[in-house]
Amino acid sequence: MPSVQVRSLAKINLDLRVLDRRPDGFHELRTIFQTVSLADKISIEYVRGRTRIELKSNFNIPDNLVIKAADVILQATGATGNLRFDLTKRIPLGGGLGGGSSNAAAVLLALPILLRKPLPVEKLMELAAALGSDIPFFLLGGTAAGLGRGTELYPLPDLPGLPVLLITPGLHVSTPEAYQRLERKLTTGAPSPMMNDFQRVAWSVASTPPGVAWEVKNDFESVVFPQHPQLELIKGKLLKLGARPALMSGSGSTMFGIFRSVELRNRAASWFRKEFEVGQIHPVSLVSRRRYRAMWRRQLQIPEGGKLWPSQP
Repeated sequence: MPSVQVRSLAKINLDLRVLDRRPDGFHELRTIFQTVSLADKISIEYVRGRTRIELKSNFNIPDNLVIKAADVILQATGATGNLRFDLTKRIPLGGGLGGGSSNAAAVLLALPILLRKPLPVEKLMELAAALGSDIPFFLLGGTAAGLGRGTELYPLPDLPGLPVLLITPGLHVSTPEAYQRLERKLTTGAPSPMMNDFQRVAWSVASTPPGVAWEVKNDFESVVFPQHPQLELIKGKLLKLGARPALMSGSGSTMFGIFRSVELRNRAASWFRKEFEVGQIHPVSLVSRRRYRAMWRRQLQIPEGGKLWPSQP
């Protein structure tokens, strides 16, 4: 394949706990990642020759992770050549949906196949973790528990493709400031009540459908909502319109609600269109790990049935 076109999906955090600060400066996290169907599009062209990496996009993003991911793949495979990327962004920037991380993971998955130099998943995970905390999850997709920086991942049972409504009000939330306002101390290694509560929620998500026994939480809401009261109002309205649960994703500012039917979701979307622009309202669905991997096999023209992941051509 001299070229390929891929979709790069967004994520939401079904639960997010921020524990104490680690000695390396990062915070110890407990989260449940979930892929959703909102997607960017990336076209990749490869021509043999001297190494050159070009990127065109409908958004100018400094230090774009697409370029960094391409560079580490070239180094890891020893390949050279002219790489051209055309990135069409639909995932809102800085909304807690992981768009940049997903773009990077898409390059990590697609480029080795395009170069005909496949890499084992262990190597891709290593490269992904070095690029950013959310990137390893997008190599796997579906529903997963994330520990540590979020790079230590464990699969949870796939959830059905339930309808979801994302509201992206366009507010800027500073992630470093949000962490600072949480005022977490250096980790002591002692068991935390938050860890026990997260375990309870993870078991609940793994064993019961949404709206039945989920008591999910995002620790960032406690410090972001006082700064941006509009987000708390959006959450309240999602709950009144039938979302179970409704939550902020990441450090914000995207709010999401999961609904038990498309009709309820669409009714909520109609209500929010009275207050927000069309581009700020995203009716999407949950994407399971099975669907995620099937999508990647189609995109990379790899036959179904292989046991290896990422699949090999």
